[in-house]
Amino acid sequence: MRLAESPKALWALFLVAFAESSFFPIPPDPMLVPMVLANRRRAFTFAAICTLASVLGGILGYFIGYGLEGLGTSILSFYGHPEAMAEFQKMFAEWGLWIILIKGLTPIPYKFVTIASGMAEFDLKIFIMASIATRGARFFLVASLLYVFGEPIRAFIEKRLTLVTTLFVVLVVGGFIALKYLF
Repeated sequence: MRLAESPKALWALFLVAFAESSFFPIPPDPMLVPMVLANRRRAFTFAAICTLASVLGGILGYFIGYGLEGLGTSILSFYGHPEAMAEFQKMFAEWGLWIILIKGLTPIPYKFVTIASGMAEFDLKIFIMASIATRGARFFLVASLLYVFGEPIRAFIEKRLTLVTTLFVVLVVGGFIALKYLF
């Protein structure tokens, strides 16, 4: 908690959120949570820093996939998903925006989405807008829960955030499907 209050903590949070979206394996949550708990008044500043850095790192990941396909494939192979890229590219052709929106909300490593988006040559403007929306929603949700409930919500976030965001995505997608077929 003392380190979370350090002046260098903001830069470290920015760098981790940036790197996680393109090549680094650890998400910024282990830094975001204690920083918010140490200074709840700045919760939304921390969420904004995570969002900005994650989107900028996502753009780097996009260009790794777009211009450096070999490097993108190597990164995915390093994380044990070498075969995932071919399947992701097929899925992007039909569901690209939905993949970014759904995966961006979950703690699933976002680097897979960013690199795959570039390799699939997905529209960069749509990619950036979807990244802002989903990464912002994810980090601001965590910051909001911690801001309102403080330390008691920490265990819930650490153990069940994936479940909550997944259920939220299922409800949103299910709602769109229901609207499409019922009306």
